[in-house]
Amino acid sequence: MPEETLQWWHPLPREGPVDRLEALVDAARGRRVVHVGFVDELMAAKQAGGVWLHERLAGVATSLVGLDLDEAGVEAARAQGYEAHAVDAQSAEAVRALHLPRADVVIAGELIEHLDAPGPFLRAMHELADELVLTTPNAYRVANFLVPLSGREAVHPHHTSWHSPQTLRRLLAMADWEPERIAYYHTPVKRRGQPLANGVRRALRAVNSLLPYWGDGMIVWARNAGHVGS
Repeated sequence: MPEETLQWWHPLPREGPVDRLEALVDAARGRRVVHVGFVDELMAAKQAGGVWLHERLAGVATSLVGLDLDEAGVEAARAQGYEAHAVDAQSAEAVRALHLPRADVVIAGELIEHLDAPGPFLRAMHELADELVLTTPNAYRVANFLVPLSGREAVHPHHTSWHSPQTLRRLLAMADWEPERIAYYHTPVKRRGQPLANGVRRALRAVNSLLPYWGDGMIVWARNAGHVGS
């Protein structure tokens, strides 16, 4: 592509910050849902606190199927009565082999930043539904600029990437998804035994309310662009 045709400057979304869990629950309400990457390393603790996303989705969806690569987590969910399947969601062939009925929406919360093949994953999701809602940490969150002053970085050990609104738009477009809406989300303020950290989070929350593009993460609502899976 000739350099003169490249567009380097992209508008940032202004919506938010929203509550991530509530936004995803709203996306599932009264609908047939496939929840990809539903197993959580803190699943037991989140269930005890009533904040496990999969459980919250089950309370509002008309049907719910969980997909995850973690076989032990899938078996644990099945033991609790959930429909769940162990599968590599980066493989359209493996997803197709499940022979699942098409859903209204795929929800993938905090998943894409863990993948080594996000493009194939996004293309595989066309096998499941024509609507996709995903969340991921924001490359421009305030902490990403402040924490390096300590000589360290704060990042989950299993993450493979950071995303901005434009990198998400580009990835989705390459996989035939059309982003309809992008908003920023915030993380909970209160964490037990962390008064200083909670104070910092409250301060950052105030900043995010004025400058949402420094929010903790992003939530994207996308639809099939009409080229595949229709």
